[in-house]
Amino acid sequence: MNYKYLFLAILTLGIHAEDKKPNVIIFLVDDLGWSDISLRGADIDTPAIDSLFSEGMTLDRFYATPICSPTRAALMTGRDPMRLGMAYGVVMPWMNNGIHPDEHFMPESFQAAGYQTAMVGKWHLGHSQETFHPNSRGFDDFYGHMHTEVGYFPPFANLGGVDFQRNGVTISDEGYETFLLADEASRWIKDRNTDKPFFLYMPFIAPHSPLEAPDELVEKYSNLEDTRELTRSESIDRTRKLNGFSPSARPMYAAVVDALDQAIGQVLETLESEEIEEETIILFSSDNGGAAYAGGGADNYPLRGGKGDTYEGGIRVIAAMRWAGHISPKTSFPSIMTVMDVFPTLAGATNIEMMNTKELWGRNMWPAIKSSKKMELNKEVFFASETPNYGEFHTTVFNEKWKLVQVISSSLMEINVKNQLFDISKDPNEYNDLASEYPKLVRLMAEKIRKWRALHPISGTRVQLVPPPGWRAPKDWTSYTIPHEELQNDASLGFGVHAHQILDYLIKDHGRIIYDCKPGDWERGKCKAPEQSQTHQH
Repeated sequence: MNYKYLFLAILTLGIHAEDKKPNVIIFLVDDLGWSDISLRGADIDTPAIDSLFSEGMTLDRFYATPICSPTRAALMTGRDPMRLGMAYGVVMPWMNNGIHPDEHFMPESFQAAGYQTAMVGKWHLGHSQETFHPNSRGFDDFYGHMHTEVGYFPPFANLGGVDFQRNGVTISDEGYETFLLADEASRWIKDRNTDKPFFLYMPFIAPHSPLEAPDELVEKYSNLEDTRELTRSESIDRTRKLNGFSPSARPMYAAVVDALDQAIGQVLETLESEEIEEETIILFSSDNGGAAYAGGGADNYPLRGGKGDTYEGGIRVIAAMRWAGHISPKTSFPSIMTVMDVFPTLAGATNIEMMNTKELWGRNMWPAIKSSKKMELNKEVFFASETPNYGEFHTTVFNEKWKLVQVISSSLMEINVKNQLFDISKDPNEYNDLASEYPKLVRLMAEKIRKWRALHPISGTRVQLVPPPGWRAPKDWTSYTIPHEELQNDASLGFGVHAHQILDYLIKDHGRIIYDCKPGDWERGKCKAPEQSQTHQH
């Protein structure tokens, strides 16, 4: 035997094995509560989700934004959604908002690193132009819905228009929506090119309202008693009191979560049958706190509040990370981590190059996760929401110790500002408001929120619960998307281009006219003049 060649062969195999990139799966669930898995005491069967926590690491202080679209924007870009114009509200069907084509999306970096990429589920980041479409943002394959609230059973429509497609072509698959997503993800994994790693993003609709489930699951939880405590959030608890004569949403919510768990379990079984469990990083999280208001059914106890507000129950979400052989099972990561950290962290774990050029908020947490060591927060975190009440802004800024929760309510004649200050290092469930004891600190943190909010593009998303008067929905949402070839090459600058820099300066607190430019930066030469900017071409 020629031992020299045998040694070289073994060495080559070893090098290839070491260089092989891990697969990545992101399970993003919609409106799941902090306490809504059986591992945390819920009367809901969730063995698959539980396994991600017991076999992996609990991300104990993982933060998302209070609502859907901003979290998805932050996840995909690693950027602050306030800068993206996607902070206050979600993309509604009648809007033409999306994420600027100049922004770089996480799957684009994975594509460039040789990954095959797919998205299965709910997009909710723009649908009016093809530049906003998943297939234009780094996904080889897209199966699912551009909108939210398409229902759990056919025809999967939003406002009466069909919203179900595969890569821009309308489809009519039959079945329960959550199970269809699991079937598609399993099929895609099995049909993948086994010579290349994959990146799979699965943003489920479940357990977002309106809640629906298969009959056998509805029957299974029909007698479930609703024992949830009130959330201690005025805006949420008042909806429950107003809804006191309607049946509780908790039993149907439990049925939807059970089905969600079965779907995730199916994908995990596919990884096992393909013998790629140890080659696959899995990140699981909710997109915001559970929808604990009337009709939502979620439970965030003992955290305060829920979806839509900036108490811990609205932004500190249930999350876990699993990678067999690399992350120790049954461990907990105590550091503050946000949805903006996901992109750089997964890039660090997979050792791929991030191709973005714009300023990131997120940071690479992988070294700390891998070693189970605490990583101190190096800058403050800001979140906001105007949903669902127009003119009522829920904002926050926090660090390792202090957190300011600010609610700004405006009417035609007045503005009311309520500040609450919490020491979340000692009072994570926000029982003790210390604002009256530390007025100077409240003023300092409130000023930081003011400056942060001034970064929002003035035509970014705001809450819009109804369409413009007379607006009509399409019969098929796939036809609503304007193709690339029918769009101009550059992003439109709007009116007053010759005065953009002056207007951007004069508008001050109200937001930005020049995209991705801090107040005062253009006169210091740090921002491109609008007429010089070029959009990214797909």
